[in-house]
Amino acid sequence: MKKKHLIIFLTLIFIVFGCKKSARKTPEAAVPAVNIDIQILTQNLSFPWELIWGSDNMIWMTERGGKISRINPVSGVPTLLYTIPDVKSLGEGGLLGMVLHPSFSTDPYVFVAYNYDKAGSYTEKIVRYTYNGASLANPIVILDNIPASSIHNGCRLLISPDLKLFISTGDAANQLSAQNINLLSGKILRLNLDGTIPSDNPISNSPVWSFGHRNPQGLVFINSILFSSEHGPNVDDEINIIQKNRNFGWPNVNGFCNESAEQTFCANNNVVEPIKSWTPTIAVSGIDYYNHNAIPQWKNSILLTTLKDQTLYHLKLNTSADKIDEVKEIFRGSYGRLRDVCVAPDGKVYVATSNGSNDKILVIRQN
Repeated sequence: MKKKHLIIFLTLIFIVFGCKKSARKTPEAAVPAVNIDIQILTQNLSFPWELIWGSDNMIWMTERGGKISRINPVSGVPTLLYTIPDVKSLGEGGLLGMVLHPSFSTDPYVFVAYNYDKAGSYTEKIVRYTYNGASLANPIVILDNIPASSIHNGCRLLISPDLKLFISTGDAANQLSAQNINLLSGKILRLNLDGTIPSDNPISNSPVWSFGHRNPQGLVFINSILFSSEHGPNVDDEINIIQKNRNFGWPNVNGFCNESAEQTFCANNNVVEPIKSWTPTIAVSGIDYYNHNAIPQWKNSILLTTLKDQTLYHLKLNTSADKIDEVKEIFRGSYGRLRDVCVAPDGKVYVATSNGSNDKILVIRQN
């Protein structure tokens, strides 16, 4: 009888202390999970590429075939503003990035990047339009003669707080061009908003800001730090912090400087390593910064869309916003390839798919 009581007593001790030990292992269980609602805002689109929240409280969108539209975020109704007549959509090319002037109400300028046929040569250019309240007019070429291809064109546009235009360009299927500072492909470029070269650019009379890029797809400023997402080949998709006059390694380096030949090249060529890489690749695409109380679990995160991986991620940053502390999936595989993401002032998140057949804009909020 005593033996039976001893067994029961020891069993109770094990259960009590075993449970306490397990509880210590998983403190994150106390953090509430993110319960999100995903709805289709609009559909029947064809390869949407850029999403921007405008100061007019509308979503501005490009489609690769040449259309520029405004989408009502309440009704989801898109209004076509303009179709650029000389856009040539070839493979991954066509109408790509777009950015609005930060003082849009007084300076209603719309900057776009697109590919076109220039005397038989597939070429990329940056053009500024003026919004007249109903359409786009008065095109002015800001930069021309960027090499283009059916693959690896970039091209994201971003205006910095000090009113400089940043442009991401791919290597346009010419890998060696990324290391050639005399070519505009495989670079992050920096211009004044009128197309002139800033006096503090690292190379006199050159728009090149950084080089050694394969196919940078996303740009966002966070606390004056410029982040970029970039496609690797079959290894090492990257998140980079872009720095002035620095080499990002391609095609000599994939991801980190962790192989013998890469280490030698990195040491001799002022190479910057990424802050995050993925192998196998997931085809990282558009990025935006989330720092809103509407979904507190995502605060201080980069939101990242992916094409091949068909996943929306949030990349939690450290307090200095210069390192990624945690990577979490928001959703995967439900809507196919994802091209871009846009965060609205009220904390809602808008995501563009990129499947080419009945593409959609999704709106995400917390339940």
